[in-house]
Formats: sequence, structure tokens, C-alpha cells
Amino acid sequence: MIKSISIYFKGFFLLLFLATVSSCGSKKDVVYFQDVGSFETIVDNDSFIPKFKVDDVVSIHISTLNPEASAPFNLYRAPNDTQGGLGGTVQQVDYLVDQAGEIDFPVIGKLKISGLSPEELRVLLRERLADYLKNPIINIRLQNFTVSILGEVNRPGTYQINGEEITIMEALGLASDLTIKGQRNNILVIRDFDGTKVYYRIDLTTKEATKSPVYYLTQNDVVYVEPNQSAVTASALDNRATIAVSIASILITSTVIILTRN
Repeated sequence: MIKSISIYFKGFFLLLFLATVSSCGSKKDVVYFQDVGSFETIVDNDSFIPKFKVDDVVSIHISTLNPEASAPFNLYRAPNDTQGGLGGTVQQVDYLVDQAGEIDFPVIGKLKISGLSPEELRVLLRERLADYLKNPIINIRLQNFTVSILGEVNRPGTYQINGEEITIMEALGLASDLTIKGQRNNILVIRDFDGTKVYYRIDLTTKEATKSPVYYLTQNDVVYVEPNQSAVTASALDNRATIAVSIASILITSTVIILTRN
């Protein structure tokens, strides 16, 4: 009996040792941009241009020096009257890009905007409004720019983005960075192009990551950080260690009972 207990104890402590060793990652597993030298200059040739997609929610406001002239080109929701009288706040209505990639704009009618950038849409509107307005000011804003960060990050979730662009590094910053168990050299980005899913991989341990087509994220991108090998191994060993602890506990209890009786 004593010999059997000794064998189990040795196995138990061996599993604990292996779990501890496997959970330790090397520097190459956790450092970003490892091949960047000191004082190295990298020119940011930012050619990223955001484009509108199906199901985007877009805010468009047209204004001129004559508010009455531009009023028909803006959609407003009537005040929410809950008291039976006048009052409430007038709210501007946003546009939903339909499955055909179009919006229904006041007076002008259907406009195909899927695949256009905000600036391209601004030029298109200015051309179509030329017969109605002089020098219109056109403000355009994407209202549903969100990205989802999942997996081995400290704060997984879906984040609302202010502005027209965000890099994957900035997005991971919103999620409070990767955990020590996150795989930095094989991050998955899932991108939707009007119903078609495209899967990309990006390696953040090299400076070449800045040239990736997914270094700049687009609306509704999903970023998934896989666990690294040490995390997978540690998880398997943790399960074995739990079983070993249970067996050791049973053996110790049995030994105490036997010794007490003797």
C-alpha cells in the first residue's frame, strides 16, 4: 500500500511540474514586431479606404445657407409625443443599405452606394443635388462600425468604433491586449463582403503585418485569437492533474484510515 502511494505521489508531482513548464512561453511567442530594428523607419503607405457594405447604417445630412432649400433632402422622425401635446425631439433618420446595395434618398430616389467610399458617395450626391442646391455641405457617417474581438484577449467583446478606420493593433488595445496564452503569429480575421465570408491570417510578430489586407479593419470584422500551444498543452495537463489530485486524495484518506485502525 505504501509503495503504491509513493508511486502515485511521484506521478502527481510530475504532472504538476509538466503543467508548470508547459505554461511558460518564450520571448518569441509573446513579443510583437520582433524584426523591427532600433530607430528603423517604416513609411506608412496607408492606402486603406473604407467602403460601404450591405446592411450598413449610414447617416447623411445635407445643409446649405438656406435651410429651407435643403430640408427636403433630410429625413426626420416625428417627435415622440407621449403626453398628447406638442413636444419631443425631432431625430434625423439614418439610411440602411439594402441587399441590392442601395439606399432610398429623398427627392433623388435610389442610390447605389455599396462599394463606394464616403468621399465617393459625397461626390455622387453633390452631382445629383446640383440641379436643386448650390454648394451643399454633405456630412456622411457610418453609424454601425463595430468589430468583435474574441478568444485569448483580456476583454473579449464587440466594440463600437468612432471614426472611419481602426488598425488591428488598436482594436486589440480596446480588448486590453492578448493574454499571455494568445497566439500572436496566426490571428484569424473574418471579413464579410455583402454576404460572402473571407478568412485571413495575420502574424503580429513581424513588421510585415502592417502590409496585411486586414491590418486595417472594416465594419463588422471578427478577430479571433487562438490559444498558443503551451496553453493547449497546459489545459490537457491540468485535466490530468485534477484526476491525479483526486486519486491522491482517496489514497491518503484510505491510508489514514488503515493506519488509524492499526
